[in-house]
Amino acid sequence: MLLLASTHFLVDGYGNIYPPLLPLLIPRLGLSLAAAGVLQMCFQMANSVAQLGFGHVADRWRPRALIMYGPIAAVVLLSLIGLARNAWLLAAVLVLGGLGGAAFHPPAAATVYRISDDRRKAFAMAFHITAGSLGFSLGPLLFAPFAGRFGLMWTPVLMVPGIILLAVILRHVPAVERLPDHRHGGGLSALRPYAKELTLLYLIVVLRTLASLSFATFMPVMLTRRGVSVGAAGGAVAVYLFATSLGGFIGGSLADRWGARRMIIGSLVAAVPFLALAPTFSGWMFVAIVSIGGFLLQSTLPVNVTFGQMIAPISAATVSSLMMGFGWGTAGISVPFVGILADRIGIEHALMTMAFMPLIAATLALPLPAGRRASAGPRASDVATIEPVATNIAL
Repeated sequence: MLLLASTHFLVDGYGNIYPPLLPLLIPRLGLSLAAAGVLQMCFQMANSVAQLGFGHVADRWRPRALIMYGPIAAVVLLSLIGLARNAWLLAAVLVLGGLGGAAFHPPAAATVYRISDDRRKAFAMAFHITAGSLGFSLGPLLFAPFAGRFGLMWTPVLMVPGIILLAVILRHVPAVERLPDHRHGGGLSALRPYAKELTLLYLIVVLRTLASLSFATFMPVMLTRRGVSVGAAGGAVAVYLFATSLGGFIGGSLADRWGARRMIIGSLVAAVPFLALAPTFSGWMFVAIVSIGGFLLQSTLPVNVTFGQMIAPISAATVSSLMMGFGWGTAGISVPFVGILADRIGIEHALMTMAFMPLIAATLALPLPAGRRASAGPRASDVATIEPVATNIAL
């Protein structure tokens, strides 16, 4: 689990290279905020929505190959972002690099779920997700200052530390067996009896992620337009994203004590005033307030996954893909509309509008069940096993 979490840290870290560099990319390529949002949408489509397809491939091919080579593709290709001379080349870099990240996530999450102790699966998933969130939050601390000091043309150098770390980590990845057959059910068809509850959970994930992505994408542009340096803006985003990752880790523990439904509703409602008021402040007061809002907003991140597994335990892996990659990708598709709104009414007012999305999400959580895990036959994790052997296989 530590090996997979470490790789997740790197993949999601490099997966956040685009927003911190927007203050440099927008003037260089002549992008509007709407165009910047469209490019973010392209990346999210490749990095998140495509996870459903790669999950299907992983079950029928070689999941270990995806775990190993997906991160390498993500690190190498996304580091080339500074070489893009127009929006089309930038889109190609983001899409191809995003596909590398998409290839890693489904087999890695499934492996964590299968090898973890039955009594600590929620903690194991929270640990794995939080590692990725930490990488996502700390990425701007490296990318923004580096590009601000040396220029965009030197971003390919950023792949060097990532490749070195991956060379150390991935050679110890254990062997992973694919699913031998599909006679035990599971998959999307098995989720029909739980369609209402899972649809509500899915919409909650989309609205929550849309608010979070809106702040993470356009916050650097807003701050630099106020006179903040690119490096300082990247640092502010890193603090915000670190707070969101911390919220996800703590929220998973609190949900075991308070209940998933109560945790989802309470945290989403509590996040609204902080996110709505943050754009009216500046300096470290802005960073502090928006970070508190992000902490509360993302405290439901692992809760949504485990809650979905509780509702439909027969297809735990498929539920995880819906609540993670596909839900995040759908939110990414909506980011261009936030950019269009920001072009018309200003970034501050657009972000204040997005701050009320969690309130709608909390309303959708009201009909969700508050009971114990449903009984619905065999779990998806029981269909296949993984053998943690061959723990020192070279690349």
